[in-house]
Amino acid sequence: MAAEVPENPLVPPIPELVIGLIAFFIVFGILAKKLLPNINRVLEERRKQIEGRMEDAEARQAEAQQVLEDYRAQLADARHEAARLRQEAQEQGATLIAEMRAEGQRQREEIIAAGHAQIAADRKAAAQSLRQDVGKLATDLAGKLVGESLEDVARQSRTIDRFLDEVEAQAASDATKAEAGR
Repeated sequence: MAAEVPENPLVPPIPELVIGLIAFFIVFGILAKKLLPNINRVLEERRKQIEGRMEDAEARQAEAQQVLEDYRAQLADARHEAARLRQEAQEQGATLIAEMRAEGQRQREEIIAAGHAQIAADRKAAAQSLRQDVGKLATDLAGKLVGESLEDVARQSRTIDRFLDEVEAQAASDATKAEAGR
């Protein structure tokens, strides 16, 4: 009857199982002694490299952060300096404009004063010329009316001055009356 019991193909015979287990433990022991230390050594080296790279990356990141802070500080300083320079330029511009205006005002006053002086000089020259012309005409006219020549220079000058003084007094009197009438 023992021969009739069918064998299970999934269950190996016991002697094969024992020989397989012994072979497995021998191979496992050889691998644990020879291969496992090399694997652990390689894994440890990789772990150290990774940690070293991470420390290096952290150091570089800290250095980059420091450089960024320095850059921001320099940028802030540059902005403050630019603002200060702009302010100085505006102040210098305002000062320059004020100086130019003052210089222009001074030159204008000089030109006006020179113009007034020139007008006064021209008026005086015109009055003198007019006095001489009017005197000569008056002398010629008086000479024709009197019938004798009034060529004496001193007499002519006195006559002319008296005549012009009378004309000026008459003109001033007329101006005073005109103002009183207003």
